[in-house]
Amino acid sequence: MPKRLLVFMLLTLSVLLVACTEGNASEVEADGNDGDTIGIVWYPNESGNDLKTARDAIGDAISEATGKEVEHHLTTDYAIAIETIANENAQLAFMGAVGYIEANERNSAVQPIVVPSGSSGTLDDAMYHSWLAVNVDDQDEYKVDGEFSLDTIEGKRFSFVSNSSTSGFVVPSSTIIEYFDDKDLASEDLMEGGPFFEQVLFGGSHQGSAVNLINGNADIAAFCDTCVENYVEVVDGEENTVGSVYKVSDDAAEPFNTVTGKEFVLMSVTPVLNAPFVANTDALSEEEFKVIQELFASDEMANNEDVFVPADSEEKGLFSKSADERFVPVEDEWFNPIRELQ
Repeated sequence: MPKRLLVFMLLTLSVLLVACTEGNASEVEADGNDGDTIGIVWYPNESGNDLKTARDAIGDAISEATGKEVEHHLTTDYAIAIETIANENAQLAFMGAVGYIEANERNSAVQPIVVPSGSSGTLDDAMYHSWLAVNVDDQDEYKVDGEFSLDTIEGKRFSFVSNSSTSGFVVPSSTIIEYFDDKDLASEDLMEGGPFFEQVLFGGSHQGSAVNLINGNADIAAFCDTCVENYVEVVDGEENTVGSVYKVSDDAAEPFNTVTGKEFVLMSVTPVLNAPFVANTDALSEEEFKVIQELFASDEMANNEDVFVPADSEEKGLFSKSADERFVPVEDEWFNPIRELQ
């Protein structure tokens, strides 16, 4: 056989073998996660060192239930977290309702697993709160006839979290647009200075937005209660009540460690559907999804004090437990009220 013909045949066989191998690999990936790891992507709000114990507790539980190593993907940007789960670069994510909706729109394989319940242990009170806050010394500027009023916010410097944040952008911007319906505002008008606000900042996280307010870079800020509860305490009024004053704790971790002792007051409080843990079902097998959902919804997880930190504990965590809080399975349709705001 001529040498050139032999080389050509060997090259052709190699190409065919590679093609077959790549085809089989694609089929394996389509069937779920055949790797040895399960990746969880976290928003910037939950990526801080102060929440490592909670992240590790959840990861350890998943690892024990699935027999696979868990890898945590920490982020500094909402968009990165959304892309990571939508593009199958992680199997799981903890994200806000809007982030889930955006990921689901990009890849319908992204589906909710559970959300944390309220104190009832059900979906009936599975909500947290979106705040608009101002510095305590400036509060009279934002009142009309002694009551806080959105009429006072036009032309101010405003801080949001991210345009993919549920409670840090979509909910407050929808509230503002509806309140000022005579101005024919769109959400894009609230993303930059000029159309409505003098200046618009994005904190990148709820903590970052709050610090924008407290350090004087913004006059008003949007952020949520659950993302800052580890750093602040009520000093006047009741939790999640308009007019209540919060103070940054003396031992607050970054990024609040530079503004300890500073105070802010709530001018608006809006309930928001709780954030889900989600899965990319193209990156997990059906059995793995079922095992993980059952794990999250189990009594064992509900009673894990590194995950649901007792309300009277001095430890910091992702979730607190004052009564019957736990994770509850949820389906895509539960988030339709948030879709309607977009």
